[in-house]
Amino acid sequence: MSTFAELGLSEKSLLALTRAGFEHPTPIQARAIPPALEGKDVIGTAATGTGKTAAFLLPIIERLAGKPGTRALVLAPTRELALQIGEELERFGKGRHVRGAVVIGGVGMGNQERAFREKIEVIIATPGRLVDHLQKGTAKLDLIEVLVLDEADRMLDMGFKPQLTKILQRLPKVRQTLLFSATTAGEVGEFATSHLKAPVRVEVARSGTTAERADQRVFLCAQEEKSPLLLTLLAEDDLSTLVFTRTKRRADRVAKSVERAGHKVARIHADRSQGQRKMALDGFKDGRYRVLVATDIAARGIDVADIGHVVNFDLPHVPEDYVHRVGRTARASASGKASAFCAPEEIDLLRAIERLTRVLLPRAEVPREAEVFKTEHARADEGRQHQGVPPHRRPGGGGAGTGRSARAGGGHGGPKSGGGARGGWKGRRRPA
Repeated sequence: MSTFAELGLSEKSLLALTRAGFEHPTPIQARAIPPALEGKDVIGTAATGTGKTAAFLLPIIERLAGKPGTRALVLAPTRELALQIGEELERFGKGRHVRGAVVIGGVGMGNQERAFREKIEVIIATPGRLVDHLQKGTAKLDLIEVLVLDEADRMLDMGFKPQLTKILQRLPKVRQTLLFSATTAGEVGEFATSHLKAPVRVEVARSGTTAERADQRVFLCAQEEKSPLLLTLLAEDDLSTLVFTRTKRRADRVAKSVERAGHKVARIHADRSQGQRKMALDGFKDGRYRVLVATDIAARGIDVADIGHVVNFDLPHVPEDYVHRVGRTARASASGKASAFCAPEEIDLLRAIERLTRVLLPRAEVPREAEVFKTEHARADEGRQHQGVPPHRRPGGGGAGTGRSARAGGGHGGPKSGGGARGGWKGRRRPA
């Protein structure tokens, strides 16, 4: 189907789409909207950035227009994704009397309790905060007609299955359920079998398919080479860059390194307040920050039109997360770059990603410039570490007055020595 008019949407929805600048449905919209409008359960498999938010919001608006009470529940794994869905609902639901309320952690519960009391038509929630309201008795879900599980694979990966079970127990047995996920294998498939009834399956890309226009590459490097390599890649162009790390502490360290190199940078992770996370994301969207360093909470909730470069500073433990990370670039008709840094201890993670995506990711040579950055930053770090300490008291000082560095004697596996960095690729066979 090449037009929204062919999907069975009302004139009011078509007008809202026109106002929003939507000209033609994406494949997931074209295939998921018709059965959703018919009230059928749907399992949608699609990569990030394919337009699935509109694929479930438009049928919800059509179904709920003019109906009082909280009738639809949308569950999302992260605060950022929930806020993004809320913004889309506001855009499409204007003039249809279909309001939405975002129920997430990190903010006060007062406005959320008010939304439940006022029986806002659509609740968009993260599982943990919704369970808080259920336990407190402020959430009433007995009129729910439509349940949406967005990024279901991520919710299960994040350990939300107990919360999802509690929520599902409080919903009417007779309802429509729409489940969207990057993959429907394993636990997601079992969950769908248990909770959906005769679902229509819509798969617009093979499970594990990454963004087609993303230019992907893998750098095989030691852990200590990652920061210099990132700075080298940032120096090659001026593209907006989203950097994914595995831990919160790592995100903080990488952000500081990037900032010291003169780049405007922000960070998002679970220890940042909701206000800090929103400020970072807004600043990245409007160009105040060129670089955003994030843990995987951002992989499913960043709606930025033209991220030029996604860097997997650390490979994810869950292969599907790689698909979502790469999906942040090359969205819609744009193109982009996706770089992954693979240390020797991460090679099994790389192989798991390649099994999922069914693609051997191209290997790239670590640029020589990265060695320059590595040396400069090692010296800068040493200077900061030993600031105010007399030379003869520093490690490797060689005694008062000598100023002899341990590096000068080699034998510690530095970049100029034959030993190679500990845990690095030197002296080892790099996998093809």
